[in-house]
Amino acid sequence: MTQALQTILARHQFNPTRLLQILREAQEALTWIAPEYIDTLAAGLGLPRARVEGVAGFYRFLHTDAPCRYRLLFSDNITDRMLGNQDLLTTLCEMLWVERGHISEDGLASVDTTSCTGMCDQGPALLVNGWAIPRLSRERLARIAELILAQAPVETWPRELFAVADNLRRADILLGNPLQPGDALRVALPLGRATLLEEIKHSNLRGRGGAGFATGLKWAACRDAAGDHANARRYVVCNADEGEPGTFKDRVLLSTQADLVFEGMTVCAYAINGSQGFLYLRGEYRYLLAPLNGVLARRREAGLLGRDILGHAGFDFDIEIHLGAGAYVCGEESALIESLEGKRGIPRNRPPYPVSHGYLQCPTTLNNVETFCAAALVAAKGADWYRGIGTVKSAGTKVLSVSGDCARPGIYEYPFGVTVRQVLADCGAENTLAVQISGPSGVCIAADEFDRRIAFEDLATAGAFMVFDRSRDMFEVARNFAHFFAHESCGFCTPCRVGTAMLRSTMDKIAAGHGTLYDLAEIEKLDRVLNQSAHCGLGHTACNPTLDTMKRFRPTYERRLKSLDFEPAFDLDGALAAARRMTGRDDTGAHLSTEIEA
Repeated sequence: MTQALQTILARHQFNPTRLLQILREAQEALTWIAPEYIDTLAAGLGLPRARVEGVAGFYRFLHTDAPCRYRLLFSDNITDRMLGNQDLLTTLCEMLWVERGHISEDGLASVDTTSCTGMCDQGPALLVNGWAIPRLSRERLARIAELILAQAPVETWPRELFAVADNLRRADILLGNPLQPGDALRVALPLGRATLLEEIKHSNLRGRGGAGFATGLKWAACRDAAGDHANARRYVVCNADEGEPGTFKDRVLLSTQADLVFEGMTVCAYAINGSQGFLYLRGEYRYLLAPLNGVLARRREAGLLGRDILGHAGFDFDIEIHLGAGAYVCGEESALIESLEGKRGIPRNRPPYPVSHGYLQCPTTLNNVETFCAAALVAAKGADWYRGIGTVKSAGTKVLSVSGDCARPGIYEYPFGVTVRQVLADCGAENTLAVQISGPSGVCIAADEFDRRIAFEDLATAGAFMVFDRSRDMFEVARNFAHFFAHESCGFCTPCRVGTAMLRSTMDKIAAGHGTLYDLAEIEKLDRVLNQSAHCGLGHTACNPTLDTMKRFRPTYERRLKSLDFEPAFDLDGALAAARRMTGRDDTGAHLSTEIEA
């Protein structure tokens, strides 16, 4: 075991900023991260043991509890629930004779849940030792159980179990682009850095992560920043950690347009004079790691990465892929950078911002996958061409991840300005009650709003488009999202750690039939507290789905309310039932009176 760890350490040059990658590879080789492994890694990296243990304990896909040969995690997004994942999870537990959330006594298997795995268009899905298996059914589960009980190594399982479809339903200028590797660079490099940056600004390209910050301004700020050192290196980071439930567009872009992603990163590096790039790939997309590394290798051979790119003297740039390990909060840019540095993914205080103090406190440009793809298109075809597509305030196209109650879930690309109604028609949605735009942290709209448009000036979105028909209970949708936020809170700040747990408990209280109007009012108060005091966007948006559904679908809440007055969720008199049975008493004096309870 020690030799295996030493080999992994040596491959990463004993670099402590590679801690997360080292832990991940150690677990893949040794099935878990035992206490003695932590000792070895801490000594090899020159880090305190507590630091290594803290990182190992932070990420959902790293395991320090006990050895387990097969770890199966069912995706527990609302769309997976709509497709019956709970019954399937129970079925697999019965097949394997294992209790949910526990490791079997022989250490063979464990079955539990995780957050959205990015397979919403082909769920229910699960991860087995980090590898995605979509389109679950009882028949597929029976095959999986058979392989586990036979102790077949996962790498020998039938490949069709792991086949992930792209489900590309509508392509436009990005997904249907005819560019070949290097085309954008061959246009961009002769322009010079300053002119290229002006083209990006003039294109009106805005970040596709949802906030919509002007891409050219971000790149210019990074180019002009000094960081902590006058000669600080500049870094380009691609955020491919799309953990927002209902979002899976990056999965398809990385599968079908990897060259365009890397081309956009390289264009950015040239514009800001960057020397190193990182693609932070979410752990749920582990299966894409080898293909993406293959694309990088081909680009190096073609002179599109490395030294003197395309013969342009002094333009040296390369890209590495870092794999995440199951932490939704790492989608926030500063938390991602912390993780990239081998730390817990805790969001940083801002300012300073990553453009001046990012990776290793150096100027860093961080954009998501779709933004870099769009930047490559701008470089290849020009700013005027690009800003002529979409709307005045929202140039270009938007890639949507459509899932839920529709006949054709998958990826749809439209020019900005498309109506929600048009998307619903194209994906085959009927009798639609609501659409959740941009995931739980976005906005839920009802049928009277379906003529609203996907654009920064109306419905800004990171890409999620979740459809719910009239058979769905929007309270249960919001409750699932409340559990998601409570599960994914990093725990750093008290308002978010406690507030998301309080929201989850209140929604569960209402679901159990103990809710009152007082509880609905408390949710609104909680939202104000989180907005004013939470450390990052997770806390700020945690109440969004509850408040949106309360506003638009209030009857689904009110019919669950027991009374108009406050009622505690804990039944003290009921808790004394066991004592009454032990003493053989059930008279009036053995019960708490209403007056006492009040």
